[in-house]
Amino acid sequence: MSRGARHRILPPMNFMKPKKPIETLILTIREQRVILAPDLADLYGVETRVLNQGVKRNVERFPEDFIFQLTAEEFSALKDAGNVSSDGRAALRSQIVILEPGRHAKYPPYAFTEHGAIMAATVLNSPEAVAMSVFVVRAFMQMREQLLANAAILKRLAEIDKTLLEHDSALRVIWEKLQPLLAPPPDPPRRRIGFHADDK
Repeated sequence: MSRGARHRILPPMNFMKPKKPIETLILTIREQRVILAPDLADLYGVETRVLNQGVKRNVERFPEDFIFQLTAEEFSALKDAGNVSSDGRAALRSQIVILEPGRHAKYPPYAFTEHGAIMAATVLNSPEAVAMSVFVVRAFMQMREQLLANAAILKRLAEIDKTLLEHDSALRVIWEKLQPLLAPPPDPPRRRIGFHADDK
């Protein structure tokens, strides 16, 4: 190690934790799980414009599967559904979002996929961004695991449902065949008392 080499020392991970669960910031847009630029900037301890400038200066590091800009319609739909506030940050439906005067997104925000979020941390190259990127990756991984677990449960339920339907149709056939056997036998004809002209 050279004498003048400088090394960045990251703060201990237990002192740098996200202010809110990152899973609540991950949205599904265009069938991809993403974090919007304002939320990612908050996590990485920078202003949104600084994050966007970093992306623009390193555009070759951000292909379409790393980042995309929401359309006005997508942004409007997210706001209408209560998923984001007017400044482009993710909003839990149960939260009341109070904005400072004039605080709103001029343009629809950028959406970062998992790989885009990691690349943004390397572009910003700050200790906070690097430390937080670990939590971001873990949040994406946890969501993937939950989706896989849910998919496995849904598959098993579909198999059970199919089995029950097969059993149901088999039971219906058995029931139809048993119906005549279970019905009480018809009463024998009653013998008439006395003498009748048609009797021989």
